[in-house]
Amino acid sequence: MTANDTRTRTLTMEREFAHPPERVWRALTQSELLAEWIMPNDFRAEVGARFSMDAEWGRVEGEVLAVEPQRRLRYTWNGSGLQSQVEWTLEPTGAGTRLLLEQTGFRPEDRQAYYGARAGWPRFLKTLETLLERID
Repeated sequence: MTANDTRTRTLTMEREFAHPPERVWRALTQSELLAEWIMPNDFRAEVGARFSMDAEWGRVEGEVLAVEPQRRLRYTWNGSGLQSQVEWTLEPTGAGTRLLLEQTGFRPEDRQAYYGARAGWPRFLKTLETLLERID
């Protein structure tokens, strides 16, 4: 990529969980559950709701853009100069739920954020899997 490159990158991850979409949805949208696998937050799954999430490495601020219960959730994910969007898509399977994560909008100058997300999301998803095992 060149210094004048305007292309953006998308990070995509997919996981299968042996849990119904209803349970996965709750973990994606309930503030107290999100705090257990991502970060402390004031998240509300309502279009237009603004939220923040805080971690040792900094703060993420966002706005909810789309809510389709148990199917799709999209919000902005902005912090440390990064302006991106995160979208979760849930698909029921015979064994549970296929969860697709797409984080879009990584510009060439967001290289560190992109690689940080590539390393961070798998850890978050592993923690999500552990959480799903213990909630009803």
